[in-house]
Amino acid sequence: METEPTKLIAGLPENAFRELKDGETYTPLIPDERGVLEVTRRAVAIGLAMAVFFSAAVAYLTLKLGQGLEAAIPIAILAIGMSQLFRRKSTMLENVTIVVLGATSGIIVGGSVFVMPAIYILGIEEHSSFFQILFVPLLGAVLGVLFLIPFRRYFVAEMHGKLPFPEGTATTEVLVAGERGGRQALVLVRSMIVGGVFDLLVAMKAWRESFTTEIVGFLAPLTHKVKAVFALNTTAAIAGLGYLIGVRYALFILAGSFFSYFVMVPVFAHLGQFMSLPIQPGDPPLACQSAVDLFDNYARKVGIGAIFAAGIISIIRMLPIIFQAFGKAFGEMFRRRGGDEPVRAAPRIDRDIPMKLVVLMMLGIAVVLWFYLRFGVLADVDSPNALSTVAVLMMYVVSFLFAAVSAWAVAMISVTPISGMTLTTLLLSALILTRLGLHGDLGMLAMLLIGGVVCTALSMTGSLVTQFKIGYWVGATPSRIQWGNILASVVSAVVVTAVILLFDQVYGFENRDLLPAPQPNAMAEVARSVMQSANVPWFLYGLGAVVAVIIELLGVSSLAVALGMYIPIEYNSPILFGAIVAHLVKKSGNSEAVGRARYDRGLLVSSGLIAGGAIVGVLTALVRWIEAQTGATILPDLGNEGAFGNWLGLAMFFGICGYMAWDAWRGAKGPTPGEIREGGT
Repeated sequence: METEPTKLIAGLPENAFRELKDGETYTPLIPDERGVLEVTRRAVAIGLAMAVFFSAAVAYLTLKLGQGLEAAIPIAILAIGMSQLFRRKSTMLENVTIVVLGATSGIIVGGSVFVMPAIYILGIEEHSSFFQILFVPLLGAVLGVLFLIPFRRYFVAEMHGKLPFPEGTATTEVLVAGERGGRQALVLVRSMIVGGVFDLLVAMKAWRESFTTEIVGFLAPLTHKVKAVFALNTTAAIAGLGYLIGVRYALFILAGSFFSYFVMVPVFAHLGQFMSLPIQPGDPPLACQSAVDLFDNYARKVGIGAIFAAGIISIIRMLPIIFQAFGKAFGEMFRRRGGDEPVRAAPRIDRDIPMKLVVLMMLGIAVVLWFYLRFGVLADVDSPNALSTVAVLMMYVVSFLFAAVSAWAVAMISVTPISGMTLTTLLLSALILTRLGLHGDLGMLAMLLIGGVVCTALSMTGSLVTQFKIGYWVGATPSRIQWGNILASVVSAVVVTAVILLFDQVYGFENRDLLPAPQPNAMAEVARSVMQSANVPWFLYGLGAVVAVIIELLGVSSLAVALGMYIPIEYNSPILFGAIVAHLVKKSGNSEAVGRARYDRGLLVSSGLIAGGAIVGVLTALVRWIEAQTGATILPDLGNEGAFGNWLGLAMFFGICGYMAWDAWRGAKGPTPGEIREGGT
């Protein structure tokens, strides 16, 4: 039954972003006892419409540019704006429902677009179908929801204030500011406009999107001989992301990039002077490869090995938490009533899908996957029963083990190495399946189906942990978030599958000039290397694993460093500068209260920069698609990508960091967070 919408909500509680003291609890904006509209026909309709639009837009962006997009922030802003069109303004929890449904688009895109087009690249589409490309990521997404449910309380409550949740923080700030209006909304809107205009100029090539030492003349010896290149993305969105992550994790991540770009790449370049043959068959000699090629072909694969080892280390360290989470979950499942005393229901803000239903759904999906593999893929091979059983077990074991790792990575830096973990999954599945006698086209197809399920499950856990945290901050019902993701996965899976088939007909995945599709091509390369040529870079993967173990022995977060080794340096270096701004702002002023007020305002400013950049990213992708289809020029290309544009980009980046600091320092002039909560704006 729908209740009346709540009144205007004050700001987030003072302890929303810090660790709780002994005996202290966090009370969300909308406590359990307050009736509020949450899941309504309006919210569901708008959310599913967002899922359709963003599924198509993000699928295009990922296939053309290799860069996905987390749509939660632009969807939150659109939800707030659209609520003004109705007679009754949407409640905050209705907007959360819209975000939950719409953001599922990025989850399905990650699972489908990263893996399934490899079927066409490998030329084995005669063994595939629309149903298969729809079915695999859909079930993977549902599995991701089910696997993360037992860990929800650990990530959102027990680790409260210990993990930064950058994207979750930005999305929550957008929702709260939109609900409150007043001064906070003005700060957010202004910084959104600044970030949007800034990143639009970047898209129009007013300056280089990434500053690089590669085109700095006096550094030519380092660039061309040593192959040591530094790069820094100049967009406002990534600078804002750094403010939310913090200095400690930013340093760990950049340390990984420095190891890849200033140790491994120069070492491989140096070896090229003494080697005439390539290290890997099919690659050009080392001496002929640029710094970017050496990173992609060698250093990044070391990073994949490091991510795998760091993931295993993280799993081992989290085993007590895993046992504790499942112990509590199964304790609830088998809890019996004593006498006539009824079992006390969990509060609304702590209510998950019942564990009995979770387990039944897990078993049901396993049965469906087994029958599909047995009779739809492996019917004509030897030992189909055993192969189908092993394949399903691999999907479940790998998805479960890496679910917590993916969630932790997103909670820490809003990035999860899905493609790296999926490549690892493909390698493991290939090794096992080939030992069981599966080769050729059906072997590659089985590999990709396993990878598709795992990839989507990990994409779901990474996105869902952010939604859980948003819900924890504002007071949404966890079970409704979980069911919302399952519902929207069906819609998004249909849309993304249609986009994949359309792109194959229009462009052809074999044409890398028109459709680069970098992730699917990497997956196809791994499938070929194991199932056909057996050229797997085990040495590079093993080297990365050893590096991760050494880092862990030094007492440093090996997963954070491994992410830095894998992600290009231009995306990691600006994060540190944004984090330094946050540190300086927090330490400014003549008292802790002033520093905190400035830092809190900086959260709004940085969230606005991220939101503005995200919206421009979506719109730019749409405009570029229209330009490609019509041949018209909508966004002018200013072409300022030479030496001057390179230095201008660096100056503009420091300018946007200065803007963040300047606007944050103005926070001491306004009321403190406590005064805002007591009296409003």
